[in-house]
Amino acid sequence: MDCHPTGKNCRCSYPSCSRHGNCCQCVAYHSSKGEFTACFFSPETEKTYDRSFNALCKDRGL
Repeated sequence: MDCHPTGKNCRCSYPSCSRHGNCCQCVAYHSSKGEFTACFFSPETEKTYDRSFNALCKDRGL
């Protein structure tokens, strides 16, 4: 996979995120912590910065 930061369509709202717009770095970082990336969540839930599986299920109504 060719990974270059683009910033296009990045849904992360964390102001000081060093991985903003670089999906490869973002996925690697969050998966190493057992988390999901911002793009999995609704805009409202994404702003809580809770990237857990439980937060994802609650966000999706599961």
